[in-house]
Amino acid sequence: MLPSGLKILHGPDPQGSRQGGAAEHPARGSKNPADGTIRSPLVVLGATGVIGRAVVRAAVETGRPVVAMARDLRHLEQLRLELPGSDVTVLAGTIAGDADGERLAAMLRRDGRPIAGVVDAMSGDTGRGRLIDHPTEVLRRAFDDDLLPHLSAARPLIPLLAEAKRGGSYVLIGGPGSETPWSNYGFRSVAAAALRMLACVLHDEAHSLDVRVQLLLVDAPVRGDLPCRHACPEWPSAVAVGRRALQLIERGIATEPARAVVHYARGVDSAATQTTTSRREHTDVRSFLKGLSSLDRNEVFPDDTP
Repeated sequence: MLPSGLKILHGPDPQGSRQGGAAEHPARGSKNPADGTIRSPLVVLGATGVIGRAVVRAAVETGRPVVAMARDLRHLEQLRLELPGSDVTVLAGTIAGDADGERLAAMLRRDGRPIAGVVDAMSGDTGRGRLIDHPTEVLRRAFDDDLLPHLSAARPLIPLLAEAKRGGSYVLIGGPGSETPWSNYGFRSVAAAALRMLACVLHDEAHSLDVRVQLLLVDAPVRGDLPCRHACPEWPSAVAVGRRALQLIERGIATEPARAVVHYARGVDSAATQTTTSRREHTDVRSFLKGLSSLDRNEVFPDDTP
């Protein structure tokens, strides 16, 4: 396992150099656009997970620059190669504690571009198990993996958004289990419920800074771009979830109330889920959560394609 911390930063030109010249002063793109309008970048944490990738793609579709952070540099480089001509900066590293979050904020501050928002699509690797069958230490590790990294990222990044004085938005991505516990996934359910409350508290505390913090709660498994034998057609697509997250960042619906917790198409997803048999639901839940526990920490909803 790689130690925590920020490892490598690459700018928007895969062939360029970071030592001056064109890499520092691009001739095109959002840093130096033809119409003179400079767009602020979006920071995506857990950028190579299924939803993280979808958020990056949604931002690129709108022409917004992206700073994409995830653990695995290979996956980040592949993501950037899939988006030629886009302004995507990739950053390899994990947020394991406060020092990592502070280093990320300092790096973004040195870049000199006020950030437009943050999408936190990170997830840990907590496995299955009943609370009553394991020592308390297992739940403590679940918090270390599935909860505290979100706070370590938010503590410096929310003030960084406030510095721009542009009414920035901070969106966390939440998964199933935060409201109704899933059988045999007690640790993940408790951590998911804690993340939901964390989002509510940060929502209230960030209000005075003119930063909007919201949790986009996706209470059903998500279909990625690649075929997966466990995927069901009624599951929401990662592309749609990514675009919804970007919509919250852009505050695209003027009449939408600024709720701390935003359910992604909850009624539609719930109705569709009820059409499956309980045996199929159990199989899908087990496969879905197995996919969540990837080797690539700090990513949400990684693909479990065999």
